[in-house]
Amino acid sequence: MLSIAIDMDETIADPITKAREWYYRDYGKVFSEEELYGKTLSEALPIDHKGKILEYLNTPGFFRDLAVYPHAQEVLEELNKKYKLYIVSAAMEFPHSLKDKYDWLMDNFPFLTWRQFCLCGDKSLVQTDIMIDDLIRNFTHFKGKPYLFTGHHNVHIQGYDRILNWEDAAAKLL
Repeated sequence: MLSIAIDMDETIADPITKAREWYYRDYGKVFSEEELYGKTLSEALPIDHKGKILEYLNTPGFFRDLAVYPHAQEVLEELNKKYKLYIVSAAMEFPHSLKDKYDWLMDNFPFLTWRQFCLCGDKSLVQTDIMIDDLIRNFTHFKGKPYLFTGHHNVHIQGYDRILNWEDAAAKLL
Protein backbone atom coordinates (compact mmCIF):
# COMPACT_ATOMS: atom_id res chain seq x y z
CA MET A 1 0.00 0.00 0.00
CA LEU A 2 1.39 3.41 -0.98
CA SER A 3 1.63 6.20 1.58
CA ILE A 4 0.39 9.76 1.19
CA ALA A 5 1.08 12.89 3.28
CA ILE A 6 -1.48 15.68 3.14
CA ASP A 7 -0.84 19.19 4.42
CA MET A 8 -3.44 20.94 6.57
CA ASP A 9 -3.48 24.73 6.14
CA GLU A 10 -4.65 25.95 2.74
CA THR A 11 -5.05 22.32 1.67
CA ILE A 12 -7.78 20.81 3.86
CA ALA A 13 -8.24 23.66 6.38
CA ASP A 14 -8.98 27.26 5.38
CA PRO A 15 -7.14 29.78 7.60
CA ILE A 16 -7.18 32.47 4.90
CA THR A 17 -10.94 33.02 4.95
CA LYS A 18 -10.83 33.42 8.74
CA ALA A 19 -7.82 35.79 8.56
CA ARG A 20 -9.65 37.85 5.93
CA GLU A 21 -12.72 38.00 8.19
CA TRP A 22 -10.62 39.12 11.15
CA TYR A 23 -8.88 41.74 9.04
CA TYR A 24 -12.26 43.05 7.92
CA ARG A 25 -13.41 43.11 11.57
CA ASP A 26 -10.33 45.10 12.58
CA TYR A 27 -9.87 47.38 9.55
CA GLY A 28 -13.04 47.26 7.43
CA LYS A 29 -11.15 46.08 4.33
CA VAL A 30 -12.43 43.25 2.14
CA PHE A 31 -9.87 41.63 -0.16
CA SER A 32 -11.11 40.49 -3.55
CA GLU A 33 -9.80 37.34 -5.19
CA GLU A 34 -8.10 39.57 -7.76
CA GLU A 35 -6.18 41.42 -5.03
CA LEU A 36 -4.87 38.09 -3.71
CA TYR A 37 -4.09 36.45 -7.05
CA GLY A 38 -0.44 35.39 -7.01
CA LYS A 39 0.14 36.70 -3.46
CA THR A 40 -0.09 35.60 0.13
CA LEU A 41 -2.56 37.53 2.25
CA SER A 42 0.37 39.21 4.04
CA GLU A 43 1.76 40.39 0.70
CA ALA A 44 -1.60 42.01 -0.12
CA LEU A 45 -1.67 44.05 3.11
CA PRO A 46 -0.51 47.65 3.45
CA ILE A 47 3.14 47.84 4.52
CA ASP A 48 2.27 48.94 8.07
CA HIS A 49 0.00 45.89 8.56
CA LYS A 50 2.43 43.19 7.33
CA GLY A 51 2.64 41.50 10.75
CA LYS A 52 -1.11 41.40 11.30
CA ILE A 53 -1.67 37.97 9.76
CA LEU A 54 1.09 36.45 11.91
CA GLU A 55 -0.58 38.02 14.93
CA TYR A 56 -3.86 36.33 13.98
CA LEU A 57 -2.17 32.97 13.34
CA ASN A 58 -0.48 33.16 16.75
CA THR A 59 -3.77 33.83 18.56
CA PRO A 60 -4.83 30.88 20.74
CA GLY A 61 -7.94 29.29 19.25
CA PHE A 62 -7.45 30.66 15.74
CA PHE A 63 -7.03 27.21 14.17
CA ARG A 64 -9.79 25.48 16.17
CA ASP A 65 -12.83 26.29 14.00
CA LEU A 66 -11.48 26.73 10.48
CA ALA A 67 -13.67 25.80 7.53
CA VAL A 68 -12.92 22.51 5.78
CA TYR A 69 -12.16 22.76 2.07
CA PRO A 70 -15.05 21.52 -0.09
CA HIS A 71 -15.07 17.74 -0.62
CA ALA A 72 -11.94 17.22 1.53
CA GLN A 73 -13.75 15.03 4.04
CA GLU A 74 -15.25 12.55 1.60
CA VAL A 75 -12.14 12.39 -0.61
CA LEU A 76 -9.78 11.87 2.35
CA GLU A 77 -12.07 9.14 3.66
CA GLU A 78 -11.70 7.31 0.34
CA LEU A 79 -7.95 8.01 0.12
CA ASN A 80 -7.62 6.57 3.62
CA LYS A 81 -8.96 3.25 2.31
CA LYS A 82 -6.49 3.12 -0.58
CA TYR A 83 -3.32 4.65 0.97
CA LYS A 84 -1.50 4.84 4.28
CA LEU A 85 -2.68 8.40 4.85
CA TYR A 86 -0.97 10.94 7.11
CA ILE A 87 -1.86 14.54 7.86
CA VAL A 88 1.32 16.59 8.12
CA SER A 89 1.43 20.16 9.41
CA ALA A 90 4.35 22.39 10.36
CA ALA A 91 2.29 23.29 13.41
CA MET A 92 5.32 24.21 15.53
CA GLU A 93 5.48 27.44 13.52
CA PHE A 94 2.45 28.48 15.60
CA PRO A 95 2.81 26.61 18.92
CA HIS A 96 -0.66 27.59 20.15
CA SER A 97 -2.09 25.74 17.16
CA LEU A 98 -1.10 22.22 18.26
CA LYS A 99 -4.16 21.39 20.39
CA ASP A 100 -6.46 23.32 18.04
CA LYS A 101 -5.23 21.35 15.03
CA TYR A 102 -5.51 18.01 16.81
CA ASP A 103 -9.08 18.76 17.95
CA TRP A 104 -10.01 20.11 14.50
CA LEU A 105 -8.76 16.92 12.83
CA MET A 106 -10.61 14.68 15.30
CA ASP A 107 -13.85 16.63 14.77
CA ASN A 108 -13.69 16.93 10.99
CA PHE A 109 -11.97 13.67 10.01
CA PRO A 110 -13.27 11.13 12.56
CA PHE A 111 -12.18 8.21 10.33
CA LEU A 112 -8.53 9.14 11.01
CA THR A 113 -6.65 8.27 14.19
CA TRP A 114 -4.09 10.26 16.15
CA ARG A 115 -1.42 7.91 14.76
CA GLN A 116 -2.01 9.49 11.35
CA PHE A 117 -1.15 13.03 12.50
CA CYS A 118 2.33 14.50 12.23
CA LEU A 119 2.41 17.98 13.77
CA CYS A 120 6.02 18.97 13.28
CA GLY A 121 8.36 21.87 12.64
CA ASP A 122 10.09 20.71 9.48
CA LYS A 123 8.45 18.58 6.81
CA SER A 124 11.79 17.30 5.49
CA LEU A 125 11.22 14.28 7.74
CA VAL A 126 8.27 13.25 5.55
CA GLN A 127 9.17 10.35 3.29
CA THR A 128 5.85 9.08 1.99
CA ASP A 129 5.26 8.02 -1.61
CA ILE A 130 3.06 11.06 -2.33
CA MET A 131 2.75 14.51 -0.75
CA ILE A 132 0.04 17.10 -1.31
CA ASP A 133 1.01 20.59 -0.12
CA ASP A 134 0.44 24.21 -1.13
CA LEU A 135 4.04 25.28 -0.44
CA ILE A 136 6.88 24.10 -2.67
CA ARG A 137 9.43 24.65 0.12
CA ASN A 138 8.03 21.44 1.63
CA PHE A 139 9.08 19.49 -1.47
CA THR A 140 12.78 20.48 -1.27
CA HIS A 141 13.92 17.26 0.45
CA PHE A 142 10.93 15.14 -0.50
CA LYS A 143 11.84 12.06 -2.55
CA GLY A 144 8.33 10.93 -3.48
CA LYS A 145 5.74 12.33 -5.90
CA PRO A 146 4.78 15.93 -4.99
CA TYR A 147 1.45 17.48 -5.89
CA LEU A 148 1.07 21.23 -5.50
CA PHE A 149 -2.37 22.07 -4.11
CA THR A 150 -3.44 25.21 -5.94
CA GLY A 151 -3.96 28.36 -3.89
CA HIS A 152 -4.04 32.07 -4.69
CA HIS A 153 -0.43 32.41 -3.50
CA ASN A 154 1.06 29.71 -5.76
CA VAL A 155 -0.75 30.19 -9.09
CA HIS A 156 2.41 31.38 -10.87
CA ILE A 157 4.61 28.47 -9.75
CA GLN A 158 5.42 26.03 -12.52
CA GLY A 159 7.11 22.66 -12.71
CA TYR A 160 4.81 20.67 -10.43
CA ASP A 161 1.81 18.48 -11.02
CA ARG A 162 -1.14 20.26 -9.46
CA ILE A 163 -4.21 19.36 -7.51
CA LEU A 164 -6.81 22.05 -8.18
CA ASN A 165 -9.29 20.98 -5.48
CA TRP A 166 -10.42 17.80 -3.75
CA GLU A 167 -12.56 16.64 -6.66
CA ASP A 168 -9.43 16.87 -8.83
CA ALA A 169 -7.50 14.91 -6.18
CA ALA A 170 -10.11 12.16 -6.32
CA ALA A 171 -9.84 11.98 -10.11
CA LYS A 172 -6.03 11.72 -9.96
CA LEU A 173 -5.52 9.50 -6.93
CA LEU A 174 -8.55 7.25 -6.50
